[in-house]
Amino acid sequence: MSAPAEPTLPAPYRIVGRRQDAADVFTWTVEPLGEPALTFLPGQFNMLYAYGIGEVPVSISSAAAGEPLLHTIRAVGSVTRPMAALPVGTVIGLRGPYGSAWPLAEAEGGDLLIVAGGLGLAPLRPAILGALARRAQFGRLCLLYGTRGPADVLFADQLAAWRARGDVELRVTVDRATPDWTGEVGVVTRLIARADVDPARTTALVCGPEIMMRFAGEALLRRGVPAPRIHLSLERNMKCAVGYCGHCQLGPHFICRDGPVLAWPRLAGLLDVAEL
Repeated sequence: MSAPAEPTLPAPYRIVGRRQDAADVFTWTVEPLGEPALTFLPGQFNMLYAYGIGEVPVSISSAAAGEPLLHTIRAVGSVTRPMAALPVGTVIGLRGPYGSAWPLAEAEGGDLLIVAGGLGLAPLRPAILGALARRAQFGRLCLLYGTRGPADVLFADQLAAWRARGDVELRVTVDRATPDWTGEVGVVTRLIARADVDPARTTALVCGPEIMMRFAGEALLRRGVPAPRIHLSLERNMKCAVGYCGHCQLGPHFICRDGPVLAWPRLAGLLDVAEL
């Protein structure tokens, strides 16, 4: 894993591709200018800096090997909305990678249950691709994905390809269906009880809105998944990414430094604390 020599100094990267994934979600492909190629672990994040606009933490959504560097971003705030308007060719700053990773190596030999809500599929995508690349190392592989509506489904073509493999249980649900939607309707946490996995030998990876992750964790515990094998990815208002500023503190943890991926026992009771 590579890391910048100076943790607060962004390196120059150029936007070389842009894809619109949903009305408010886009993906950048970026390349370094004169820097070595970035290496990272699935689940880690970078700090992206748009000159004259600001900086935000964004999880890496590309495979850890064999793909260009991708970041999937929702245009929701004073930084990401202007970012959405930047054209291909723009130079941005990038710091990273930072944080903890999805425990794929620890999960080998058992079943893998992945629960994604909305944009949470993007940080999980590197883990999914990593597991598929080593498919024989896992038992059952189940992906549960929920989003607001059919128009908000991310990576639709890739979801179809994963389903077509035949060795992945893939269930997609939406909160609000349209007349042409033929899939499931309802919150994604309801699918956990029906996932075809052996709870005692399952590792669960969860990412999405915080309230969804709290309910998902509770549902996984009821299903019998051991608490230490339930892993959540949090964000919590990260600013510096290196544990200096304290903005992302949650109980004893600094999410940028100790997370973003944390096991359920480390978060017990903490998700009831409202984000400031």
